[in-house]
Amino acid sequence: MQGTIFGFTEAQISQFGMDYAVTGLMLLMMVIVGKLAWDSKAGKFGAIALFIGLTLGVAGFVIKILIQHFMKI
Repeated sequence: MQGTIFGFTEAQISQFGMDYAVTGLMLLMMVIVGKLAWDSKAGKFGAIALFIGLTLGVAGFVIKILIQHFMKI
């Protein structure tokens, strides 16, 4: 098959990366932020501030997925 990698097209590989690889990296980022909050002994308010401040990009990604789902894009 010409134009494929292991039977997958470039669009399929790209979609797989966006669905699973980026999601995995976001979960890893959450673990890192949690470890940072734990090691710094930030307390409840400090941990919440760290999670809000450092994970706003995750919210944008999730909102994008929800908009695409509801608009059926």
